Amino acid sequence: MTTGRDSHVVQLVAATNTVGSRLEVKDPCSGLADGFGSLWSPSCGDHVVVRIDPATGNVLARIAADPANSEGGITVGAGSIWLVTKPSTLVRIDPKSNIVVASISLPSGSENPLFADGAVWVSSYEHGQLLKIDPGTASVVATIPVGPKPRFLTSGAGSIWTLNQGDGSVSRVDTKTGKLVATIQCGVPGMGGEITYGAGHVWATMFDFPITEIDPATNSVVKQWGGPGGDGLRFGLGSLWLSNGRQGNVWRLSPDQQ
Repeated sequence: MTTGRDSHVVQLVAATNTVGSRLEVKDPCSGLADGFGSLWSPSCGDHVVVRIDPATGNVLARIAADPANSEGGITVGAGSIWLVTKPSTLVRIDPKSNIVVASISLPSGSENPLFADGAVWVSSYEHGQLLKIDPGTASVVATIPVGPKPRFLTSGAGSIWTLNQGDGSVSRVDTKTGKLVATIQCGVPGMGGEITYGAGHVWATMFDFPITEIDPATNSVVKQWGGPGGDGLRFGLGSLWLSNGRQGNVWRLSPDQQ
């Protein structure tokens, strides 16, 4: 995980639920990606992507690429690393050479990429859209209207799911047809938050609403927890990992016990 508060990438040891090694990255932002035997951490402070050896914690490369937004993202797919840089330019990084090998201009305010089902998907915050990019042609092949101010996104159940900061809804787009399937009202508007997929369900977090659980079978919210907490959220190793920025800790939760 990354922590902007003290400029570190922090290892969480799942076997013991403890903090492992720490690596200093100046103002880490736009998430963290795992691929090609490395961790990839964008730095809003140094305007680069830092490539890290997870076994040693050593920095393998620093690639010039200025993240477009601290609430942006980074993703892995089609043999490459993908990041949106200023001003709304999707760049493709070759992990063999550690250089930017292609760039694609996007509509303004399009900053969060996700690779899924053979394509790069980018949420366009300013325009209320989801963009589909063909990595083979390096071009936008579909523009799909979703909820207002979509920011974070995840994939699962044959769909892309966007967390829309404008009204706190979640939109579902079918990856095969590129069609909007549903927009689910969750009542969690505002900045921040995160969304992830795991254990057959979609999970979103927002300040004061740590977890919202959505069932893809019904496209509806089945459970929601309110109260202090909530910030970043990921599913892995059979667990939900929820960061609590107010307390400076991470909660490990079993989806079966929610």
